[in-house]
Amino acid sequence: MSPIYDICIIGSGAGAGPVIYELSKAGYRVVVLEKGPWYRTKDFTKDEITAVRRSVYTPNLKDEPQVIESRNEDGDWEAESTFESGNDFWNGSCVGGSSNFMSGFFFRMKPGDFRLRSKYGDIPGANVVDWPITYEEMEPWYAKVEEVVGISGKVVPHRFQEPRSTPDFPYPPLSVNKVAEALDEASQSLDYEMIPTPRAILSQARTRRDACYYSNFCGSYGCASDAKGSARVALIREALLTGNCTVLPNAKVYHLETDGHHRVKKAWYYDVEGKKQSITAGIFVVAAQAIETSRLLLMSKNKEFSQGLANHHGQVGKNLLFSGGGIGSGLLYRHDFDPKTFEAFMQPGLFVNRSIHQFYEYEDEETGRKQKGGAIDFLFEHANAMTRAIKQKWGKDDQLLYGSAYKKRLYRYFTEARKIKFEVFNDWLPTDQCFVQLDPKVRDKWGDPVARARVGYHPRDLEVGRYLSAKGAKVLEALGAKNISWSVSGAPPSNLQAGGCRFGKDPKKSVLNPDCRAHEVDNLYVTDGSFMPTGGSVTYTWTIYANAFRVAQKIIDRLSKSDL
Repeated sequence: MSPIYDICIIGSGAGAGPVIYELSKAGYRVVVLEKGPWYRTKDFTKDEITAVRRSVYTPNLKDEPQVIESRNEDGDWEAESTFESGNDFWNGSCVGGSSNFMSGFFFRMKPGDFRLRSKYGDIPGANVVDWPITYEEMEPWYAKVEEVVGISGKVVPHRFQEPRSTPDFPYPPLSVNKVAEALDEASQSLDYEMIPTPRAILSQARTRRDACYYSNFCGSYGCASDAKGSARVALIREALLTGNCTVLPNAKVYHLETDGHHRVKKAWYYDVEGKKQSITAGIFVVAAQAIETSRLLLMSKNKEFSQGLANHHGQVGKNLLFSGGGIGSGLLYRHDFDPKTFEAFMQPGLFVNRSIHQFYEYEDEETGRKQKGGAIDFLFEHANAMTRAIKQKWGKDDQLLYGSAYKKRLYRYFTEARKIKFEVFNDWLPTDQCFVQLDPKVRDKWGDPVARARVGYHPRDLEVGRYLSAKGAKVLEALGAKNISWSVSGAPPSNLQAGGCRFGKDPKKSVLNPDCRAHEVDNLYVTDGSFMPTGGSVTYTWTIYANAFRVAQKIIDRLSKSDL
């Protein structure tokens, strides 16, 4: 008896969406198992309490905690449940995953990112390797994301511009605030190359999707116009229209059953009522975001795979990645600019969309050797009113403000100044101290062991972050900002997860082959950020999308030649 479905996909975010889209459009029977609920566009509002202060779109930490290991002040590893700490490592547990809530800052990785070890050499304490594929192999899929998901922007020549098969983005740049022009001038005065930031947000309407309406509530919020290129809107909705795709929300997969011949035959899950169910398919794809993907494979141990699925060599969960970097900010005060310019700075809704990639590579002052740098993105402070107001409650000497003093402080902050920020992105180097395992004690509401993630970082991450942050601060100073500050931390940004199931050619040192199929499991693929052996110095989402389109074509080619 043949399986009901040709392919079963676990997860529905950026790593799953392209596979769902391509396989459905190719006529194959696709089923999607998503642990979270299915929110539609009409369910998303700009309610700060819902979207930010109550974590509505992520699991209840009492029901589904994770355990995070970090170093304490004495340098010892200390583990704490997220239920106890309140630090939420989940992002967007729902159909479309965290792509619903991204800001959509999209940059390609650069050719050098694909051969980090060859180009820059070994780094003591870091497990740096070259990718098993090249930028040239990924380039057509980057181009496909631009068109299918939709990216708005303007390609301008600069020192580290990636080779392209198309001359420009398919959608013109989004409208920007006058501060973008001022940033251009500030960077010119420093001889820095400032470039427009591409965004996975439509500047023009297309079929079934409206253009951006410039609410400026992008990060942490679902998009009410469908302009944002989430997997739910750009890909899954189109797949559903084919009639070949079935999405099962509230389906928490807890075990992948193998058949004794190194093939997965069933995905076992709990349905919305907590009952155990299973799906049979010919091919299985896991794209549950890096930490949870490793957790699922480790939970799927059996006689065939005593250490966990696809884990004979103990590589599942190893070399977990986040994103290195830092943040900085300054205030643009009314009294420092002419009235017309300042009023233009205060115009709400419009984007900044400016970045510097000039320091993606730089020369080390001590050794004279070239080393990998990163990117600096400029943006306004998030539009969240409550978050901004709460930060103003402390006066001089950390005295709590209240009453009329607090009102005056708020009035001045919201009318007499605007905060401009920068975010630095550089490699989070893979090390032996950043990995996922199963916690021996803590269980979720279904009784399954939760993920225990150690989040150690490499000292080089901070060195590069400080170098880039100092450059960002110089730009803010040239802009005329005051009260400039910046910080670099080894704390991991939970919305940028990758690694744990790195791909490569050697089965002893990687989990997946170059096609992202498990070395040890003939019909198992992983298409979220888990495949990445190194993360580059830009946000991951565009690369995850591109790779998932690449792997989808590999799967289609395989299915067209077999009886799977």
